[in-house]
Amino acid sequence: MKFIFKILCIFFFTCSLSINSYSQKMEKISVGSTVPSFELKDQYCNQFNLDSVLGKKNLVVYFYPKDDTPGCTAEACAFRDQFEVFKEADAMIIGISGQSVKSHMDFAKKHNLNFTLLSDEGNLVRKMFGVPTNLFGLLPGRVTYIVNKKGKVLFIFNSQNDAKKHVSEALRILNEIK
Repeated sequence: MKFIFKILCIFFFTCSLSINSYSQKMEKISVGSTVPSFELKDQYCNQFNLDSVLGKKNLVVYFYPKDDTPGCTAEACAFRDQFEVFKEADAMIIGISGQSVKSHMDFAKKHNLNFTLLSDEGNLVRKMFGVPTNLFGLLPGRVTYIVNKKGKVLFIFNSQNDAKKHVSEALRILNEIK
């Protein structure tokens, strides 16, 4: 019994060290931060490199929980419906979630989405940005980042429940920087 107790103590101590060192390495993105570089596959299975668009467009990078759920569909369709307004603001819309490329392709086709969806299957980019989770870590967060052409984060909007407000807030900020 003492042996098992010692093993469990060592295990939990090792896990706590790993978690603490991991959390110290990961810095949450905040207003004024430089957006981190990343590469992910889009819904067409093409490699997307963030550095390829920096300096050319303002960016609306939004993280959402899951393809084809009610809130995520409402949010994606709201971005789709305002696509031309974002284009006039010289902004590119990028949606990111943990589903596969195929899931993103099906989601985009079903709802006629006209912007980039990126597959972050290991949630590495989500973690890189420090996107919080909800419901005791069970539900990936819904956060939108507005990034200027210089790669600086200008605004962050975090709301799990008000999916459509991500669009209006993004447009408000983009209109302020015109």
